[in-house]
Amino acid sequence: MAIGVFGGAPDITSENPVSTTPLYWMYEWGHAALDPSRAIADATRLYFKNPLNPFAHTTFGKSMAAGAEVYERSIRRYGKPEWDITSALVGGEHIPVHITPVWERPFCKLLHFERHFEHSPRYKQPKVLIVAPMSGHYATLLRGTVEAFLPRHDVYITDWTDARMVPLAQGRFDLDDYIDYVISMLHRLGGDCHVIGVCQPSVPVLAAVACMEAQDDPYTPHTMTLMGGPIDTRMNPTAVNKVAEERGIEWFRQHVIAKVPFPHPGFMREVYPGFLQLTGFVSMNLDKHLDAHNSFFKHLVQGDGDGAQKHREFYDEYLAVMDLTAEFYLQTVETVFIRHDLPNGTMTHRGTPVDPSKIKRTALLTIEGEHDDISGRGQTEAAHKLCSGLPADMKVHYLQTDVGHYGVFNGSRFRAEIAPRIADFIRSHEPKKNASAVARAAAE
Repeated sequence: MAIGVFGGAPDITSENPVSTTPLYWMYEWGHAALDPSRAIADATRLYFKNPLNPFAHTTFGKSMAAGAEVYERSIRRYGKPEWDITSALVGGEHIPVHITPVWERPFCKLLHFERHFEHSPRYKQPKVLIVAPMSGHYATLLRGTVEAFLPRHDVYITDWTDARMVPLAQGRFDLDDYIDYVISMLHRLGGDCHVIGVCQPSVPVLAAVACMEAQDDPYTPHTMTLMGGPIDTRMNPTAVNKVAEERGIEWFRQHVIAKVPFPHPGFMREVYPGFLQLTGFVSMNLDKHLDAHNSFFKHLVQGDGDGAQKHREFYDEYLAVMDLTAEFYLQTVETVFIRHDLPNGTMTHRGTPVDPSKIKRTALLTIEGEHDDISGRGQTEAAHKLCSGLPADMKVHYLQTDVGHYGVFNGSRFRAEIAPRIADFIRSHEPKKNASAVARAAAE
C-alpha cells in the first residue's frame, strides 16, 4: 500500500535491471500466448469435476481438477473486483445500498454508498469521505472499511482509475492533481463531512486540508483521520522506505517506468505497471504465497469448499492490480520517501507552500499498527507535530496492538477496536446542532 511497494521493480537488487517497457510488452504478449493453455486447463477442470465422469470421484480425478484450477488461476488476468455491497445493517434492519457515482474526473470517480431507508432516519448521519490508496490495488480492497462505517455513516469513497485505461488525450495526473481532486471532492460534499486517508493518501489529504485552511476555505472537513500513512518516513524507516532513499529518483525513473502497450486505451502512456507492483507484493512474502497455494490445492482435493473459497476471495482481490501514472508515482516517491518535503516544511502545491500549521478547524486523529512493516511506528503520528495550530483537545493518536499494515483498516480488530474509535472521534467533533442527536442514536 506504500505507493506500489518499491520492491516491485524488475530486479531491485541489480544495478542494471532489464528495461521496463520491453518487459511490459513481452508480458502482454506472453499473457496472450497463454490464453489457449488457460482454456485447456479450464476445460480439464470441468471434465474432472463432472459428476457423470467416474474419475471425478477418485483421488486422481480430484487432483487433476485441482491442479487445473490452480494453474488456470495462476496465469489469468485479474480484473477489477466488484464491491458486492448490496445492503447494510442499520438499527437491526437490512437497508438496501446502491452505489452511485456522484463526481467524476478522468482518473477517479467519487462513489456514494447510498442507503435507501423506508423511513427517514431521525437524525442526519455524518458524511464520511474515505480516500483510498492509489498505490497498486483497487479501492475495493477497502470493502471491509466501507462495511464497518455504513451502519452509522453516509459513506463516500474514491474509486481510482487504472492508468492504462485512460487515453493520453485525457492528460497527465500527478501529486498536485491528486490534491486538487481531494479538494474538489470535499467541495462536492459541501464541507459538512469527515475525511479518512488510508495509508498513501495521508500525505495528499493532509496537504489538501492545509491548503484549504490557508485559504480559509468554508468547505474544510470537520475531522481528518490518517491511518498507517507515510507522513514522515524518517521515523522507524521500513525496508520499503530504505529502498527509495538508497536508489534515488533517477533509478526509478529509468528502470520502473514503462509505456502502456497496445491495445489498452492508455496506449503509450508512461506508467508504473501493475504487474511490477504485484511482483513486489508477492516477492516480499513468497514462501507464504506458495504455502497458501499448496493449501488451496489440498482443500480442493479434500473437498473443503470453505477453505478453497476463502483462498479464491483473497487472491481475486490481492492479484487485481492497476497501473499508476509515471508522473504521480515519481513525484510521490521523491516528495514523500526521498526528500521528506512535508515534515521538512518544503512541500508545495502548485507552487504554493503546504503548511499544516495553518490547520485550525479540522480535528486530527492518527492511527498506527503495532507491527506495520509498510509505514513504521511514528510515521503517521508525526502529523501531530506538523499540525501545531490545533489545540491538544483536537488531536488524538491511537496505536492498535497486534496488527500489521492491513489490520489498520480491515479485519476483526479494525471492526471491534479501530472503527468504533473513529466513529466516536467523528461524533465528538460533529457540529453542535447534530452532535446530541448523533450521540443519542449511537447509544441506542
